[in-house]
Amino acid sequence: MVLSVSERTFTQEVLESPVPVLVNFEAPWCGLCRIIHPLLLQFKAQCGEQIKLVGVNADDNFKLANTYRLKSLPTLLLVDSGIVQRRLEGFRGREDLRLALEEIKLTYINRSKIYNNSNTADLEYRSA
Repeated sequence: MVLSVSERTFTQEVLESPVPVLVNFEAPWCGLCRIIHPLLLQFKAQCGEQIKLVGVNADDNFKLANTYRLKSLPTLLLVDSGIVQRRLEGFRGREDLRLALEEIKLTYINRSKIYNNSNTADLEYRSA
């Protein structure tokens, strides 16, 4: 299940999130949005709690669509600490999206492991 976010909840759920967020700007009439949805759910399952996945209906949230200058749907934004780190749009197909998601997953899961290991090492050092 993908968390649905609106203009009212965007700041709290995305910009202030303690974990990176993949924002899927979509619309009910968008055929490609429906096609990529299973890939996004698979991505979410593989990443677990290390990356949050949210959906934004671009038609119902016009201010957000304008703020992030959407040119086409779907548009995916990877937001980390309130800053857009990656923008994915203009997909040439499912494989194109799958490769981009795989790169994001590897980058953030590896970063999370390094961060967690350094915290563990720091705690072990302090307790010695």
